Amino acid sequence: MASGLESEFVTLHEVVKAAKTRLNGNIWDYLIGGTETETTLRRNRMALDSIAFKPRVLRDVSKIDPSSEILGKKLRIPVLLAPVGSLESFEPGGGITVAKGAGAGNVGMLISSVTTLKLEDIVKGGNGPKIYQLYVRGDDKWVAERVKQAMGAGYDAFCITVDTSVYSRRERDIAKRFVKSWRTAATGQDHQAAFSWDNFRRVRDQFPDVKFMLKGLGCAEDAELSVKEGVWAVYCSNHGGRQLDHGRGSAAVLPEIVEVAKGKAKIVVDGSFVRGTDIVKAICLGADWVGMGRMYCYGLAAAGAAGIERVVELLEEEMKEVMGLLGVTSLKQLDKSYISQAMPTQIPGVHSAFPLMHEGY
Repeated sequence: MASGLESEFVTLHEVVKAAKTRLNGNIWDYLIGGTETETTLRRNRMALDSIAFKPRVLRDVSKIDPSSEILGKKLRIPVLLAPVGSLESFEPGGGITVAKGAGAGNVGMLISSVTTLKLEDIVKGGNGPKIYQLYVRGDDKWVAERVKQAMGAGYDAFCITVDTSVYSRRERDIAKRFVKSWRTAATGQDHQAAFSWDNFRRVRDQFPDVKFMLKGLGCAEDAELSVKEGVWAVYCSNHGGRQLDHGRGSAAVLPEIVEVAKGKAKIVVDGSFVRGTDIVKAICLGADWVGMGRMYCYGLAAAGAAGIERVVELLEEEMKEVMGLLGVTSLKQLDKSYISQAMPTQIPGVHSAFPLMHEGY
């Protein structure tokens, strides 16, 4: 299956440019922005740019397979579309459109609880693997009801975001006096602030067969606690630089999380992963899957479900190229021997991975 956009978008930066053209200025800033000084956002990119490849040669790379799997389901590439709130702001179909794009692109998706659509309708939107992501807005009984509802609707796993106990100051929005409608309608932030390991244990114990993921881990200590509590997957994330300012880049945090979690829990990472090379670096570092938020939203805004599929197609092309040039034919062959530390050459930023955007192409 093909997106049909092969001639319209031949590079990823063209998708980004189209999204900027089509989005309202306030929504564009909501999508690309971070918190306060946006230091964490830039460090996400810097951490990735500080990794260089160590290629091997004279190997048969005539057949390259960048595919992965999750929960017994094959993925075209090891990518999960990360949970993004208010997808309807980027395209009217919102989560349903994203589910269609994920299904057509054959990647996984996490659907955010910040949506106006019924989770039952979203899960039917596409045939790819789906994980429901929750912001805690009620007590333990309320959380348990959300788990029952999601698993009953057919979701494959359940994710709880744990890095939003305090909502951050996103100054791009504040300075423009942009008040997000989905934020003004939200209630129950106090429950997220109070949510603890004890709360998680009580909910987990009610659902021994549910695969739980915790999203927003930023250190080995919390990853180790997550493993001890029996989570299925740990998700290394700083919310795309949108929560704690002056945090570490996700790619810099990932190795310590891999050290305590590898073989005990699945590992997801996000944070400025926007190119095929970024995905390959994450796999070399030990991640199982890479979460992508802004990148698929660009595709969504540019061309709906087909735009998401086109993003996946281009990422797959980039992955095959770098894998071939590294001398590997499958993700299983990738490890730390293929990477090294290096000095970044770009000034880090939300779009620094797309230098041609700034040169008029």
